[in-house]
Parts: sequence; structure tokens; C-alpha cells
Amino acid sequence: MEVSVGQKLQHEFTLTSVSDIASSSSSSSPASVVSLSSPVVARFSADSGVVELRFGPDSEASDAVTVNIRTAKLFKLGPVQSVCIAEGSEITKEESYSRGFNIWFSNIEESRAFHVAFEQWKTETVQGSCLPNGAVSTSKSKFDDKIEPSSAKMYFHYYGQLLHQQNMLQDYVRTGTYYAAVIENRADFAGRIVVDVGAGSGILSLFAAQAGAKHVYAVEASEMAEYARKLIEGNPSLGQRITVIKGKVEEVLLPVKADIMISEPMGTLLVNERMLESYVIARNRFLVPNGKMFPTIGRIHMAPFSDEYLFVEIANKALFWQQQNYYGVDLTPLHGQAFHGYFSQPVVDAFDPRLLVAPAMHHVIDFTQVKEEDLFEIDIPLKFVASVGTRVHGLACWFDVLFDGSTVQRWLTTAPGAPTTHWYQLRCVLSQPLYVMAGQEITGHLHMIAHSAQSYTIYLTLSTKMWGPGAEQGGLFQSSACKVDLKEPYYRMSQPQPYPLVQDQQPHQLLQPQDINIQSDDLEDTELLQQQTHSSGAHLQ
Repeated sequence: MEVSVGQKLQHEFTLTSVSDIASSSSSSSPASVVSLSSPVVARFSADSGVVELRFGPDSEASDAVTVNIRTAKLFKLGPVQSVCIAEGSEITKEESYSRGFNIWFSNIEESRAFHVAFEQWKTETVQGSCLPNGAVSTSKSKFDDKIEPSSAKMYFHYYGQLLHQQNMLQDYVRTGTYYAAVIENRADFAGRIVVDVGAGSGILSLFAAQAGAKHVYAVEASEMAEYARKLIEGNPSLGQRITVIKGKVEEVLLPVKADIMISEPMGTLLVNERMLESYVIARNRFLVPNGKMFPTIGRIHMAPFSDEYLFVEIANKALFWQQQNYYGVDLTPLHGQAFHGYFSQPVVDAFDPRLLVAPAMHHVIDFTQVKEEDLFEIDIPLKFVASVGTRVHGLACWFDVLFDGSTVQRWLTTAPGAPTTHWYQLRCVLSQPLYVMAGQEITGHLHMIAHSAQSYTIYLTLSTKMWGPGAEQGGLFQSSACKVDLKEPYYRMSQPQPYPLVQDQQPHQLLQPQDINIQSDDLEDTELLQQQTHSSGAHLQ
């Protein structure tokens, strides 16, 4: 039973008395026997992330007896008498023998109300909404239903390593923007309960604590949670207000609702790794109504591009399969599949914004409103007007996110031409380029379907309409499409190409290895080598 924000569970009862049930097989000493007379307070709580039942003279008594609801059972012995059986307590670290308590109530109504509350709190525990820090539900979560185990294992293994956390921390555009967004909006954090979703190293939790958060719950499912604890313990002035909870956001519970959530759920093209869905689930489970989310919205930007260098580079990879005598074997039967295989990889790199041939458009995802199922399939109609006459080689994509603070609104962008981030930009390359004239309309669709490997299959279609007189009746002039797997990108981390201001837009044949002649003497002459490089670039434009 998931309790809504407005629903309250009764948590405190006044009992007539509570006493131990003496077991003949137990070696309990008299000192360990509990006998509490009126008034006795029984209090349910989840202050530490574990649902507990405490018996004592008052709800805050230091000598109160604690029972873990998760393993306890309650039986009715009479109208005003019940017995509570608790297994070996994980909390008090006592012997593993079961322990029983006789409970007497003042009237039947009090007894009935106590039993109802006990079952409600126990149901909370069983369904995973009041689990101890780091514990997971025994039932299958939403995450397990939609993600294949092998992908999840690799994902959490990757983010459980310090070297990958360092890679993100050293992205100073990313980390610096998060720091500025938090510190410049202290009013949103000071005295507030904060949840850090997918906390990683815990750096965002520490930022929130620096901004004056009352308490931060850092939820991290990978082994990085242990490193986060160590880092936070090493900063005691901040760490005393941070609790690290090891587990998936779909499964763990917080003792209180949060006023603000902070997370870094963005992947390549914003949606890769499907952590946005976990961000939305955490919003639904942990955030108070109208609570803040950092980041607040995300935008996917798209524009057609022209890049002869990239097209030739990808196409030439398949030249290997044109060999007719590879150790006596003809490889050409596989050339077609290899050619299309290379174009099925999205290209991740930083490119020159001058390669864009039309103003960009964008698709907005409002993290405060979007539903989880809205992210399973994303369809974006495309419409551009070409600024120049050129060959269109595909669609370039990048994203930005907004931190909508009460004091300062700050954007984190991965746009081409902006300071480079570890996300870079992404390009889907067509194996059949399109020809456009300046002013010609380019239409199409970017259709993304989520799959169980924590990514998306992307279907891109671009078309151009007839241009000039009679264009309205002419319909489509040419169309090209591709299918790429966002999970399998081509990370193109080579040196930037010497792109000129204006590229020659004429079609070119693929470069053949025998067409490139480099003399050994030329390599010793730097000036001549540079001239040849510029000359080659001119032919490839």
C-alpha cells in the first residue's frame, strides 16, 4: 500500500500494560525481561528508514523496547489482549531467539485500532516503501520489470567505479553548473528536505548541504554508495545532515517527503540509460506537491547538418569488405551489410556548429509533469527550412536542462560551439544524403522507442519537398531514413577537422586507399605536409 501525501497513519497508542512472554526454552536473565505498567506508549515510526514499533513509558524513552515490524506478527488473544511475536532483532543485535510480548488495551476500540495500524505499517514495509537504508524489496520493482538483468548489472558496475565518477566530476561545465544552480538558489535548499536521486559520489548532496539543507537523503543503487558514505563522513560539518541510502529509487523509502529533488539523470541525447524514468518515479514517490526539481525541464535540440568528412569516414570503413582476395576469400558478399551497419551507429563527438544547415528546433520534456510511460516512446515531428544549398548528411542533436530556481534560472547546455561536456553532441548519419536548396523545406520524424537494454532505438526519416514554382502540387522530392541504436554509439574522438567557413557542396566519390599517395620524403617537411593537408581538405569539402 503506497500511502498518498495527504493520508496519515496512526502512529501512537496508549496501552494498559506490556510484558514479556517467558519462554521455557529461553535462557533469558531476569534483567532482560520487560514489564511495563500503565501508562505504556506504543509508537510506530520510520525515522531511520526502518518501520519500528517501540514500547516504553513514553515515545522517546531511552529504555524503550524496539520491535522490527518487518519480521513481527500480532495475534489477538481476547477482546483487550494481544500478543506480539518478534523474531531475532536486526536492530538491537540480540540473540536470534523469537521474543513475545503480552499487550493489554483499555478497550475493544483501542485494540481494534492498534491491529489496523499494525497491518498498515507492516504492509508499507512489505511493499518496499519503508525499507531500511540500502535494503531492497523482495517483490519485483518497476525497474526489474522493464530492464534486462545483464544491462542493469553492467550499468551499476560501471557507475560503481571511481574512475567513471572522476570523469563526470572533471566535467567542470557539468559540475560547475550544478554547483552554481544550488548555491545561487539557497532559498530553495535552506531548511529543506532534499533527495539526491542516483547520488553517485554524493557530490550533489554535499552541494545541497552547503546551501543549508535541513537533511539530504542520497539514494544510490551501485557500490558507489559506499564511497559516497566515506566521502560524506570525511566532511563531517556537512555529512551530519546527509544520509546515504543504498538501493534503487523504485524500491527504497524515505522517512519523510522531500521539498526538493536534485539529480543528474541525463544521458546521451538526454534520454539514454533511461534514468529519466527513475527521476520521474522518485518524484511521484518522494516529492511533496509542488516541490522543486533540479533540473526542472529538459530540451532535445535538432537540426540537419552537412559534413562530407564524416560521411566519407563512415562509408570508407566498409571498404575492407570490398576485398576479393583476402587470404583467398572474397569478402564482397558482406559489403552491403557492413556499409549499412556502420551507418546504424549514432556518432558522438563535438562538431563545428557551422555544419548546421538550418535553424534548430527543440522538443521539451517537463520533468515536473511528464509521466513515466511518456518516456517509453517519443515521436518528434521535424520541420526545417534550409539556409544554404548543400547535401544533408543527417540530423544533429544535443540537449540542455533548466534549473528553475526561485532566485536564479540557470541552463546547462551541450550545444555545439558551447564549452564541451562529457555528453558531447550526437549525430544520426544517413547512408543516402539529401540535396537541398536555400529556402527549401525539410520535413521528417525522429521516433525513439525505449528498449530493455536501458536505451532507445531511433528511427529517423528526413524528406525534402519540391522547390520552386509548382512546389505545392509537387509533393516530396526525395527521402532518406536510418535506424540507429542509441546504446551502440561511435565515439569519434579524433582531432577536429579543419572545416572552412563555406564548404563545397558537390557530391564526391568515396576515397580509395590507393588514391592517397604520401611520399616518405614529404613526412620530413612540415610545411609541405601542412600544404597537403589543406589541399586534401579542399577536395573533401
